Amino acid sequence: QVQLVESGGGLVQAGDSLRLSCAASGRTFSNYAMGWFRQAPGNEREFVIAISWSGGITYYADSVKGRFTIARDNAKNTVYLQMNTLKPEDTAVYYCAAAYGNSGFGQRYSAPDAYNYWGQGTQVTVSS
Repeated sequence: QVQLVESGGGLVQAGDSLRLSCAASGRTFSNYAMGWFRQAPGNEREFVIAISWSGGITYYADSVKGRFTIARDNAKNTVYLQMNTLKPEDTAVYYCAAAYGNSGFGQRYSAPDAYNYWGQGTQVTVSS
């Protein structure tokens, strides 16, 4: 089992920045690719961004390219989502997720069913 706990959400204004953190526990963190998803009311869960096991490869949704970045610290068992130039349409509950594996990182990690474990989510609200 892997436990994931997100933090850092809140209410910000359009154009502001916010950094989310996701702390993992329970298994060897570096064995898991990590991803962030989001879900707005009435919408399906949407892929945002993902990072490979070592942190050397990242994969982005087009909607966040140039604004969001992801990083991980395997020594601290934590993955970060840096969100810049936030827009009202970024408003959602943000979830981090962990996918077990050690090779083949790529587009398939944009699908929720690639992930084995999920956090409880943290709310991000961007006002206009």
